[in-house]
Amino acid sequence: MMKQGAERLPAKFGFRMCVWTIAVGLCVTSLATAPPGAAAQSRAVSTWSGPEAPIAHALAGLRSTPDDVRARETKRLALDIRALPAGDHKLMLASDLASLATEGDFGRDTLQEVATTLAGALAEHPAPESLPSGPYLEVAQLVRYEHVQASLSSPRFAQAMSELEADDQQRQEADFTLTDLEGKAWSLKSLRGKVVLVNFWATWCPPCRKEMPDLEWLHQHFQSQGLVILAISDEEGSKVKSFIGQQGFSYTVLLDPGRKVNTLFHVRGIPKSFIYDRTGKLAAESIDMRTRPQFLSLLAQAGLE
Repeated sequence: MMKQGAERLPAKFGFRMCVWTIAVGLCVTSLATAPPGAAAQSRAVSTWSGPEAPIAHALAGLRSTPDDVRARETKRLALDIRALPAGDHKLMLASDLASLATEGDFGRDTLQEVATTLAGALAEHPAPESLPSGPYLEVAQLVRYEHVQASLSSPRFAQAMSELEADDQQRQEADFTLTDLEGKAWSLKSLRGKVVLVNFWATWCPPCRKEMPDLEWLHQHFQSQGLVILAISDEEGSKVKSFIGQQGFSYTVLLDPGRKVNTLFHVRGIPKSFIYDRTGKLAAESIDMRTRPQFLSLLAQAGLE
C-alpha cells in the first residue's frame, strides 16, 4: 500500500519510517514502496548487519516478483526477519514487509507469518513512546481486516485496535458529495438501494494501477445488478482525466482536491476500498490492493454475487 497525502512519502506510514531511521542515524523513506532497488540503495549497506542486508535487498525488489513466487518469498522473508536479533532494524524490516504483504492475495498462512513476525518484533523491542504508532497499526490492521492472530500484550496495540474500530464507525455514518470528471455531482447517501464500492487511489500508485482493470471488470459485470464504483483521487482533475482516458476505464471517478473525503474516511494509505450494501451498511473493506477473486468475495458480503 502506498502512503497518501501532501508529503507523497512512498509507504503507508512513510513519516513513521523516516522517524525510525532517524533513531539509527538516517532519514529515508520506506523500503516497502520504493521502485525496485531504490530503497536498498537509499540506505547505506554499512547500516545493515550481515544477515539484514540480503533481507533489505529482497524487500526492495519484492513488488517486482511474479505473484506466483511472491507468496513463498514473503513467507521466507518473514521467517528470516524473525530470526534477527531484536532492535530497530528488525522492527523496520518487519514493518516494511507487513506493508507489502497485503498487496494482493498471497494466502492466509503468509499473512499469519508476517503478523507473527511484526508482533514478535514489537514484543521484543517496543517502539519508543515518543514515536508514532505505525507498527502497532500495521499489526492491528492485519488482525482486524485480514483476520489473522497476533499475540501482543501492549497498551499501544490495544489503542490501535480501538482506533480502527472508531474509524469504521465513522465510515459507517459518512456521507459526501464530490464531482466526477464531467462535473456531475455524486453523493454516497443518495445511492441507497445500490451496492457501492468506494475506492481511494492515485495515478502514481502502482498497486492502485494494478487493481484498476479488475475494478473495470466488476463495473462491466455487475453494473446491471446495481453496483456503483466511486473511485476517488485527490490529484489534479486534468491529470486524472488524462490517465483515465488513456486507460479507457468507464467506472465513475471522483475528485477530492481538498482531501476532505480522504480525511473523513481516515485513509492512511492507498489503494483502499469500502463496500456498502443496498441498505447503506458498511459490509466489507480492504486495506490494500485486491485481486478479482478477493473483490468478488467482498461484494458477496454486500449481497452481490
